[in-house]
This record gives sequence, C-alpha cells and structure tokens, in this order.
Amino acid sequence: QVRLVESGGGLVPPGGSLRLSCEASGNIFRINTLAWYRQAPGQERELVAVITTGGRSHYAGSVKGRFNISRDSAKNTVYLQMNSLNSGDTAVYYCNAFIMNTGMMYWGQGTQVTVSS
Repeated sequence: QVRLVESGGGLVPPGGSLRLSCEASGNIFRINTLAWYRQAPGQERELVAVITTGGRSHYAGSVKGRFNISRDSAKNTVYLQMNSLNSGDTAVYYCNAFIMNTGMMYWGQGTQVTVSS
C-alpha cells in the first residue's frame, strides 16, 4: 500500500509560478514511477509529467519547457515546479505512483490550482 499526500496548490495570476509537493509513505521502495496528472472541469484526467526511479522524466507537450518534475528520495517527495502558468493550467492536480510488478496505481487526494487574475 502507498499513501500520497499533495500540497502547494492555490490561486495564482497568469504568468505566475507554483510548486506542488507530494509526499509518499508506505511501500515506497516498490514504486517505479511517480507522476503528476491533472483534471480540468468537464475534461478527462491527463498526464502532466512523470519521473522514473532512475530520474528520467517525460512531459506533456502543453507543459514542456514550463514545468519541471523532480524527486527527493531522502524525503520520499516528488515536486512539480510550474512556471509561466496560464488559464489552461487550471485544474485539480493529482499525484500518482505506479508499481510495475503488480500493475497497481495509487492516487493522492488532489490539489486545486487556479490561474486567474
């Protein structure tokens, strides 16, 4: 079992920045990838960024060059630094952990990010 707790969401003006954090606990040694997804009202949940245990990362095209995913293994935490935010980034952001051996995916409770003036 893996528990994920997100923090760092809020209201930010266009062009601003936010950093989301997600702390993992439980069977963290089995985690293969950590990721951030987001879901805007009326839309499906979409992958924003993912990072492997080896540190390789992948980004959705809409956020590439603006967002950065990183992980601090000592703190069991994954971060999402979001810069140059625009209204299209408004969504609930979810942290995700994937364990390849079992195919299990775990989700955090979500944190709201609103980009508005």
